[in-house]
Amino acid sequence: MSRAGYYAAQRRLRQPKKPCVVRALLKSEFESSGRTYGSRRLKKQLDVKGLHVGLHRVRRLMKEMQIKAIWKRKFISTTDSRHNLPVFENILNRQFNPSAPNQAWASDITYIRVRNNWLYLAVVLDLYSRKVIGWAMSPTMPAELVCNALKLAIHQRQPQSRLVVHSDRGSQYASKDYQDLLSQYGLIGSMSRKGNCWDNSVMERFFLNLKMERVWRQNYANNEEAKMNITDYIINFYNSRRLHSTLGYVSPNMYEMQNTVKKPIAVS
Repeated sequence: MSRAGYYAAQRRLRQPKKPCVVRALLKSEFESSGRTYGSRRLKKQLDVKGLHVGLHRVRRLMKEMQIKAIWKRKFISTTDSRHNLPVFENILNRQFNPSAPNQAWASDITYIRVRNNWLYLAVVLDLYSRKVIGWAMSPTMPAELVCNALKLAIHQRQPQSRLVVHSDRGSQYASKDYQDLLSQYGLIGSMSRKGNCWDNSVMERFFLNLKMERVWRQNYANNEEAKMNITDYIINFYNSRRLHSTLGYVSPNMYEMQNTVKKPIAVS
């Protein structure tokens, strides 16, 4: 090694290292997601920011920075199908990808742990964009809970008649109040087959995401705190920012915007 080369190397060692843009943005996007994004969604988010990085490099940097989404799995059944109420046929039949908004909706109920009691959440989701369009929460599970969620969805979307609304066979969905509400707006009821969770798997997946990404990371002191936090997740994260793999890694809001904006007519 020459004398000049030796001293040049020494000077380079003493110089402060330049901050890595990829590391900084990776950490920022991970924190912005509520520490829920894995390597694939982080890579897609970097692509959106104009920073194209390979998936293997993202995984290597995540390992070096000790970035990892940690989830816990729990399960408590909220469906009571042991009743003699009338049920609908499975009209949806796992057709989870309609070609336009307001052709098929899915609905279900789940539980939220709040210190020493439970809070129940009913959700209505448009299968076209996987967007949450109606929800309601209550410390009990009356038929009114699912009716309120459906009313909000109807108010927001103003659907045409003949829309299919799918659910499980829970007593709330088989109740007279709920079925009267469907009839009032000309909606078609559809129900999963008995004991078959795959017939409503889109809703099951949404609830799993909600709990992994938000609920299981919290310790809600009361119902009001839980309601505010879950509403924030639905409006400010899931619908507006969360990258959905089924939608090509865009959010439900963005997916609807991209596919409903009319293209200008070309003039010759």
